[in-house]
Amino acid sequence: MSDADLSNDVDAPCPKKLKVSQDKENGVNDNQLQLKDFIPEKTLNNNTSRKTVCIQGKFKDKSGVALILLEKNAFKEEHLNNGSGYFTEHTELLTYFQNDIYGNYECFPQSSLNGVKTTIIYPATEKHIAKFSAQNIHLIAETPELYEKLTLPHIEKEQFNLQWVYNILEGKSEQDRVVYDNKCEKEGFVLVPDLKWDGLTKETLYLLAIIRQRGIKSLRDLDASHLPLLKRVRDEGKKIILDKYCVPGSQLRIYLHYQPSFYHLHIHFTYLRHEAPGIYAEKAHLLDSVISNLEMMGDYYKKATLPFTVREMDNIFNVYETNGHLQRIKPNIENIELIDK
Repeated sequence: MSDADLSNDVDAPCPKKLKVSQDKENGVNDNQLQLKDFIPEKTLNNNTSRKTVCIQGKFKDKSGVALILLEKNAFKEEHLNNGSGYFTEHTELLTYFQNDIYGNYECFPQSSLNGVKTTIIYPATEKHIAKFSAQNIHLIAETPELYEKLTLPHIEKEQFNLQWVYNILEGKSEQDRVVYDNKCEKEGFVLVPDLKWDGLTKETLYLLAIIRQRGIKSLRDLDASHLPLLKRVRDEGKKIILDKYCVPGSQLRIYLHYQPSFYHLHIHFTYLRHEAPGIYAEKAHLLDSVISNLEMMGDYYKKATLPFTVREMDNIFNVYETNGHLQRIKPNIENIELIDK
């Protein structure tokens, strides 16, 4: 899968990461898990602002923990035109109240517009459970010294398995989802839809450029020698997205995450109007700014202090807490943040 949030643990079997869909001709695939067999046990996170929820449970007659992520789909422009979509004889209104010129209703459109994006992680690991749970969040100002002493050893010990990334790069899986493939080993990359995007709705456009060159874990590893690679990803990515999705480069948000969710360099492309997870200042670094910084100082990211967020259930929180850089917040329901990385 191309979504970092759903990467599998190093020591755990690869989870089955399935986006539930209906096969119009042949019905349900034999290997597809069914929600009718899911037994909910606990709600890990109910994010009312993003209209997402993560539920922990298990599947009937199967061992292991499962996570179900449900997300309300964005509105599509073609469904908002007169005479189609929401404005047809199939749409019903339930009246809550009417007062003068104001009316409050609940709308029941045709069933084809009511799909809920669904992701299954099975079997889920403790890291997946921690990642999707609502919890306290802290900000770290990571100096180069802290990176070398605390963060890097943790990354090398704890990071998710990258085999799913190599499967994409080597053409072993998800080839039907590849939007663009530059096979140059030094400056090439594969452009694929992020799992959070359905691949169709312009309003939520979200793609990942996964670079072919191995050994570049994150922003910290970049230097001036990588400028040709970064510029190629930016320029070719913009051209492909314009040609395929009719979204110009001036309407794209192109950025890197720090810390990233998986440690193989990848770059995010999202529609500027889409408030995608992880676009905030403490996590997202615009690619143009990264390029500019490296042009001014070739080893900028080896010397810079970089912010990143950690949650109290993350193992790296324990590392920084043990070394006196963080303090755990005492349990208080009012302090819990519903976050979506």
